[in-house]
Amino acid sequence: MSVIDAQIAKLDSERLEWTSACPLSHLIPGRGVAVLLRGGEQVALFRLEDGSLRAVSNFDPYARAAVMSRGLVGDRDGEPIVVSPLLKQAFSLIDGRSLDDGSVSLPVYDIRVWAGVVQVHSVQLHSVQLHSVQLHSVQA
Repeated sequence: MSVIDAQIAKLDSERLEWTSACPLSHLIPGRGVAVLLRGGEQVALFRLEDGSLRAVSNFDPYARAAVMSRGLVGDRDGEPIVVSPLLKQAFSLIDGRSLDDGSVSLPVYDIRVWAGVVQVHSVQLHSVQLHSVQLHSVQA
């Protein structure tokens, strides 16, 4: 295999890592859509009110159902969240962690807009597993 063949193979494999979801103009702020990735994974894609895009697993680990794309989008203390439509657990759209149980999280996926089309990367950015994180507020 030549250097050129290797570069072409690398470009082809990188293209396969991105799944086109829909035109950016079709996403409604505050609503989610489900995206089926090439590997069979389901992702919940959200356009937030500020125009930013977020993607987490569509699989709700509490209800054990693919419903997160139908969740309620909002924020908690300025952090964008999605609330499961079934059992109402809140998940961060930044890092996927459950705001109700630190030991549960959703995988998070990278997103890009290419030629006006939203694409989701098929490799998880991270799947945070928080086991004993405690947040302390400082009182003045």
